[in-house]
Amino acid sequence: MRILLFSGTGDGRKLSYRLRERGAEVTVCVATEYGQEEQGAASGIRVLTGPRTEEEKQLLLRDADFCVDATHPYARHVSASVREACRKSGVPCLRLRRESSEAKDAVWVADAAEAAGLLAVQPGNVLLTTGTRDLAAFSGLDPSRLFPRVLPTHEALSACEALRIPHRNVIAMQGPFSRDLNAALIRQYDIRILVTKDGGKTGGFPEKAEAAKDCGTELIVLRRPQETGFSEEEILNIIFKGVKEE
Repeated sequence: MRILLFSGTGDGRKLSYRLRERGAEVTVCVATEYGQEEQGAASGIRVLTGPRTEEEKQLLLRDADFCVDATHPYARHVSASVREACRKSGVPCLRLRRESSEAKDAVWVADAAEAAGLLAVQPGNVLLTTGTRDLAAFSGLDPSRLFPRVLPTHEALSACEALRIPHRNVIAMQGPFSRDLNAALIRQYDIRILVTKDGGKTGGFPEKAEAAKDCGTELIVLRRPQETGFSEEEILNIIFKGVKEE
């Protein structure tokens, strides 16, 4: 069984290992060196790094029995590209679904632009944990009140510099983050508003929501795009249906 898996998340890494344990030949595609580092090296799993054009995706799909899309829940354009390549190649595409979260006390918004609009009329320091790609949406705000938590990479730091965010405000750290650590950062920087995405349990959303509640900090959440898909167990059952384990 040959599987092409588009990943870059902890969910995808875990699934790639389980696929290999069941005897599958697994090729994992990640977009960045950070994704490659997180995926790690494992016997029987080939890792390809860097973005892929649709044509390149189709070439890889020629040798695949199944394709699994385990990219981030907010990477809509990537998922659409993977689905289209699979459609043209005639390879079944299985979307790995990450469970969504609930936070009754949060303010849910459609995207980063809407969050920035709310922040424009609210005072106080803001902890941004939405990722580097959404930073530009907050460019209209006073950069001195923005405290972005980003990965410790050159790209992330450059994105912060482009918005003229003071270096002392940039929190370059790699998760996961505990409830206590989130709360400590909120108190250290006198954060009044925490802006995040619904990354589910894998993305540390519960720990952020709990820390915000502990500190009396307002929580603004970018709503996750609607999607359909399968759980990890469902994907394994679909791929290995009728196949005896080794």
